[in-house]
Amino acid sequence: MSTINRKAIRARVHTRIRKKLAGTPERPRLAVNFSNQHVYAQVIDDVKGVTLCAACTKNIELKKANVESAAKVGELIAKKALEAGITEVVFDRGGFLYHGKVKSLADAAREAGLKF
Repeated sequence: MSTINRKAIRARVHTRIRKKLAGTPERPRLAVNFSNQHVYAQVIDDVKGVTLCAACTKNIELKKANVESAAKVGELIAKKALEAGITEVVFDRGGFLYHGKVKSLADAAREAGLKF
């Protein structure tokens, strides 16, 4: 009998996603990650291998990784990206389903001015 290892499944899905998309200097990658306690987002230039800006729930003093905190992180990352001169990004959902926290973060970033 096989056991379901959700981390391994998510890693496999994320690898499949990363084969198809990459961040460029003109259109960097907006990568999201979720732990049990925090929500993380980064805008990454994969050509140079550098993080251009980042935001997480640790910065805004929220202690829960829920839909509302994900929306606040989306607004914060969009604001930081616009300040850095980035208007268009490629969205990397990190192997997570586009539902709940992922969708909330993406919608908030779009409303704040980022184009996907």
